[in-house]
Amino acid sequence: MGLPLLSFIIFTPVAGAAVLMFLRGDDAVRWTALGVTILDLALCIAMLAGFDTTTHEMQFTEKRPWVPALGISYALGIDGISALFVFLTALLGSICVLASWVAIDRKVKAFMVSLLSMQALMLGVFCALDLFLFYVFWEAMLIPMYLIIGVWGGDGRIYAAFKFFLYTLAGSVLFLVGVIVLYFNGGETFDILALTAQDLPFRVQSWLFFAFLIAFAVKVPMVPVHTWLPDAHVQAPTAGSIILAGVLLKMGGYGFLRFSLPMLPEASVYYSTPMLSLSALAIVYGGLLALAQDDLKKLVAYSSISHMGFVTMGIFALNLRGLQGGILQMFNHGVTTGALFLFVGLIYERTHTRSIADYGGLMKAAPVYTAFLALFTLSSMALPGTNSFVGELLVLSGGFAANLAIGAAAVVGALLGAAYLLGMYRKVALGPASVSVRFKIRDVNARELAATLPLAVFVLWVGLYPKPFLNIMDASVEHLLVQVHAKGSGQ
Repeated sequence: MGLPLLSFIIFTPVAGAAVLMFLRGDDAVRWTALGVTILDLALCIAMLAGFDTTTHEMQFTEKRPWVPALGISYALGIDGISALFVFLTALLGSICVLASWVAIDRKVKAFMVSLLSMQALMLGVFCALDLFLFYVFWEAMLIPMYLIIGVWGGDGRIYAAFKFFLYTLAGSVLFLVGVIVLYFNGGETFDILALTAQDLPFRVQSWLFFAFLIAFAVKVPMVPVHTWLPDAHVQAPTAGSIILAGVLLKMGGYGFLRFSLPMLPEASVYYSTPMLSLSALAIVYGGLLALAQDDLKKLVAYSSISHMGFVTMGIFALNLRGLQGGILQMFNHGVTTGALFLFVGLIYERTHTRSIADYGGLMKAAPVYTAFLALFTLSSMALPGTNSFVGELLVLSGGFAANLAIGAAAVVGALLGAAYLLGMYRKVALGPASVSVRFKIRDVNARELAATLPLAVFVLWVGLYPKPFLNIMDASVEHLLVQVHAKGSGQ
């Protein structure tokens, strides 16, 4: 229809945040924020409905001069790689509002403004087709996330917020240097598509690969730059943890897909084995750390490190199954781990403890809660019939095709995942009733069920019928592989 749909998707939360500034009363703020996020989600559904799955070309494109003297434009567009993440961001935005309805009871207006601002900036990252614009969105989203952790987090929130900010800022500084080098070596343009078409010397590609690696590895996060994540998750409010796990960690994987592979194909091929090794390390090491936790939120946080290792393994397997699995697993991780953090937050609101030892017998006290917790736990351990099974199977298939030892290490990580997740569920839901919490538990209410059901639907939908999700990405993934292998064979 000629409408700037992506601009509407990005700036609807901004407009909503502006409206919130003039509202009085916490209930009015909450309902307005929920309405804004639902409207944004509806726009994303319209975007997917009009998405052409037969082409790898960018769609819904917009381009206007911004700083013409430097070749900077306001340029937006999506392809099969970014479309799912735009939808996921909007979906989790509405769930975060519902999850914060009772949990956030002070400075509600400021929190919802921060949440909506964060959503707009994350959407901008996935839609930007200008490298300078991408960097603006990438860097600016640190501010609302810092506030969400630092103002509404737990007792150690200041330390966790500073650690999060400093780690990600350090990576962003190297990314900025890489952007400047890329600008001057790529024809003095910030156009992402034009830069992708450049054929840079291997020496320049190598330097840029490591500059980008630090920035993206911090976001994923990859071992050994992962230590900010458990602190941030433990101290963040429930909505903050959902955003971190569901969207923010995907920024690193998206960076590899949008920049490292297509712009630096020779370096990506040359360094693929070390990247696969780091991925296998994250899978096993994250699993071992999760296995040792007695804090429910820390267990889920460390499981994220392990599960994101599968994502980077799929990406750097550099084959069709691996890339499909890596992208699908990014979406799956946002759904499943976002749901697990939601359920950790729901039980914490009732008991004010995250110690696994304090729980027990929840199946009798909260049968609906434990039924959904079972679904998301089985999804996280990639049981057949759930979303993560499809993604993990594709990643393992691609990983084994790329490197037999790396694939075997990933299988060990998957077994560790089954051990710590089943152990957690047994203690929390099936163990003997804990005297300290059994009288404080109530089952999920209608609001909490409304936040849970969409995530449960996607767990089963992707698990039982993944074709629509794979169709969205297929053309773009195949084109990306052609780019990588055509140019990457030179080294």
